Amino acid sequence: MDPLTQGVLGASLPLSVARKSHLRTAGLLGLLSGMAPDLDVLISSSTDPLLSLEYHRQFTHSLIFIPVGGLICALILYLLFARRRSLSFGATYLYCTLGYATHALLDSCTTYGTLLLWPFSDMRVAWNVISIIDPAYTLIILTLVLLSVKTQRQLFARFALAWVVLYPLFGLYQRDRAIEQGYLIAEQRGHTPSRLMARPSYGNLVLWRVIYEAEDSYYVDGVRVGVNNKHFLGSSVPKLITVRDMPWLDPNSQQAKDIQRFTWFANGYVALDPNQKDRIIDLRYSTLPNSTKPLWGIQLSPNADPTAHVDYRMTRDNTAEVRRQFFTMLFD
Repeated sequence: MDPLTQGVLGASLPLSVARKSHLRTAGLLGLLSGMAPDLDVLISSSTDPLLSLEYHRQFTHSLIFIPVGGLICALILYLLFARRRSLSFGATYLYCTLGYATHALLDSCTTYGTLLLWPFSDMRVAWNVISIIDPAYTLIILTLVLLSVKTQRQLFARFALAWVVLYPLFGLYQRDRAIEQGYLIAEQRGHTPSRLMARPSYGNLVLWRVIYEAEDSYYVDGVRVGVNNKHFLGSSVPKLITVRDMPWLDPNSQQAKDIQRFTWFANGYVALDPNQKDRIIDLRYSTLPNSTKPLWGIQLSPNADPTAHVDYRMTRDNTAEVRRQFFTMLFD
């Protein structure tokens, strides 16, 4: 999720349990600690573009790291300001740990993938129940947290926590409805999916992106799940088979290893870009829910040195026409 959502969620939990005299300091500690796990974005390499993908949402987001992350935040924030506000180190550690603990669970509600069980498992947990950016979710948490701080009342923070839980539960309900529509679409095509996923489009829980695998291809469609359901026809792309799609690729080269790393990052939803030669794309994300135009991918080169890494490239598809299509699908 975005830093603002992570911060205000991190603030809401300490605010809901703190003493009245600690409320503002506890909220600030939770806010900063709730954002802290994303400092892993600083782990990067000028020669290995995929290093940041491997470490983002890795050890700093693991459940087992929460006490450690809370301790690091407490040591820094206690020295910076908490001790001057008559807060003990024990209380500082409690509020920082509570704020830190909210981060990874919220990230796991999205599609990106979070290593909750690191170092025991490299499974990327992705519950696909909320978008990585959702103003309705964020603004209500923000409003209730600000009310809690302004009025010095825990009740508003507890309302925020209730919203934090109820909204993803509604997302779970909507996700299952979208999955059901996805299976109906596959059945109409005569397909039996070997796997199928649904993820919310940006900023809402009504318009969903459905991807399923059948007959060595991925099929991408948009569905709106509301009072009346609607299907927005998408397209299909062949599943990536490197021996077929990139016969020139040395299986022992660094580029071949990078394909495996990118495939793990994308939870296996990778394909050759139909519009760009030698580019592998992550099918999970696109601006339009029924589009195969990716937000990111890796570029390979047949002439690259065996030790050379792939290029990681992001694309933007945010034109006025694309926005018009998106809102037409959303509101019909």
